[in-house]
Amino acid sequence: MRHGKKVNHLGRKTAHRKSMLANMACSLIEHKRINTTVAKAKALKQFVEPMITKSKEDTTHNRRIVMARLRQKEAVTELFREVAVKVGDRPGGYTRIIKLGNRLGDNADMAMIELVDYNELYNAGKATKTKSTRRSRRGGSKPVTPVDTKATKEAEKEEE
Repeated sequence: MRHGKKVNHLGRKTAHRKSMLANMACSLIEHKRINTTVAKAKALKQFVEPMITKSKEDTTHNRRIVMARLRQKEAVTELFREVAVKVGDRPGGYTRIIKLGNRLGDNADMAMIELVDYNELYNAGKATKTKSTRRSRRGGSKPVTPVDTKATKEAEKEEE
């Protein structure tokens, strides 16, 4: 039974797992999306989201905490400069996991994990939806008036 066991060990020892998650988080920050297995993507989501929350407040203490977990100076700089500015008003949920299917070699479940604010396809659709107005279907045509046959015939005679 798994009572109280919240960490997915991913079949690795602790040091290997921490290094792998740190490297994957740096790649995610650099490339804004990466392809990996579903289990690793879920573990990475739990690893990287608290660090993105810390990057919203740029203090020396927060930089040191993030640097201790990421261990790459360039990734920490990009996280605090570009990523924190984009996610500044978002209260959480900075990443999205999209399942891709199974890998050809070993049939492992694959997924793409990406930073939500950097996907232009989803963000462009939301921007147009909020600005559009709702229109009635019935208001498109003009009202039709019944034609008076006598008046039309008299009008035709006058024109000749």
